[in-house]
Amino acid sequence: MAARYAGYDVLAKWDTPAFNDATRRALAERLALHGRRFFTQAEFDLIHLVAERLVPQPDRPEPIPLAALLDDYFAEGRAGGYRLDGVPHLPEAWRIGLAGVAAEAERRHHAPFAALSPEARDEVLAAVQAGDVDPAAWRGVDPALFFRNTLLKIAVGLYYAHPAAWSEIGFGGPASPQGYVRLGPDDRDPWEAAETRP
Repeated sequence: MAARYAGYDVLAKWDTPAFNDATRRALAERLALHGRRFFTQAEFDLIHLVAERLVPQPDRPEPIPLAALLDDYFAEGRAGGYRLDGVPHLPEAWRIGLAGVAAEAERRHHAPFAALSPEARDEVLAAVQAGDVDPAAWRGVDPALFFRNTLLKIAVGLYYAHPAAWSEIGFGGPASPQGYVRLGPDDRDPWEAAETRP
């Protein structure tokens, strides 16, 4: 499948008026993330494996480091400003959810999630999504709710917060300081990516 924005790289705007110093600092931090500060190594590795199934990146030579982005999200205290009734604070919900995924892999396949085939990993995640799991491992957290409102939303949100994903979808980056003027259907500002038509 051909790229819709072939040849577009949002980072080519780095030294232009489209990005200010604050934007450059934020992007530099995102681009530098690869390590771990918040999660245990086992949790970090499991996040990476789960993210590979939820947001596959087979054509990307350097995948967006979703585990590192999530780890940084919590290490910097950006755990969201709300939570659903009955759901623990996000960092605790993630730890419970990851332990639940690991337990379900062991229950279904008698092996760690990392040792499973891609198909078996998908089966475990589908069970979590459906809530068809051993509830004891989830310590009162609804697995289907965790999958839909926490795991999936945050993984996809972090993916699209990365400049590599911006280039993929033709997004020109933050509106500050340059701003976007043409906001109607099929309108684009001159500095925005042009979609490649077949």
